[in-house]
Amino acid sequence: MVRVPAYSPYAVAEHAVCLLLALNRKIHRAYIRVRDLNFSLDGLVGFDIHGKTVGIVGTGKIGEAFARIMRGFGCRIIAFDLSPNERLVSEKLVEYRSIDELYQEADIISLHVPLTADTRHIIDACAISRMKKGAVIINTGRGRLIDTKAMIDALKTGHLGGAGLDVYEEEEGIFFFDLSNTGLQDDTLARLLTFPNVLVTAHQAFLTHEALHEIAETTIRNISQFENEQLLDNEISV
Repeated sequence: MVRVPAYSPYAVAEHAVCLLLALNRKIHRAYIRVRDLNFSLDGLVGFDIHGKTVGIVGTGKIGEAFARIMRGFGCRIIAFDLSPNERLVSEKLVEYRSIDELYQEADIISLHVPLTADTRHIIDACAISRMKKGAVIINTGRGRLIDTKAMIDALKTGHLGGAGLDVYEEEEGIFFFDLSNTGLQDDTLARLLTFPNVLVTAHQAFLTHEALHEIAETTIRNISQFENEQLLDNEISV
């Protein structure tokens, strides 16, 4: 078994932006209305993303791509990372902050860190309490970066303005499967899906032609290298 550590950071970053735009401008709700011939604008008010402060947790390849896109929208970009991205610093695209400062300053928070013991539930009740009222969370990283029950509580009180999620902490056995004939047994996810200001996709951020092509090419290259005994020991897991 070998890893495919990177394929298309742009695919994931662009999906994060897609979630933000659709959530903010209520595209998912407007689409359903228009299909039903309801052309009312009630409840579809969004906000200008231009001029907002975007907080990025994790500025690796995906976080960097997301930062560059959001800078193009005219946003102020702040970030938290234990290893600051020197390219972003040298280009003056990002201002690094502590995680607490990021929570307090950001209007939009997007997660782009791996799941570790330190990042598990990096967004919990305590973190949410320090965020601005109306803050929007975007997660295309890992589901367990967010304490879902704490997020639901904040959505119920109106403290959070919304959430765009491509991952869910208990997604195994749910995402990638068609449950339309069996129903959803996960009560937490079922509750999450009832909120009009929550948009969930089923872990599809990577799903572009370019990313799939790169995954296939890397996989074939790894197999070829393995056959030629060119893979290093630390690249192989059993």
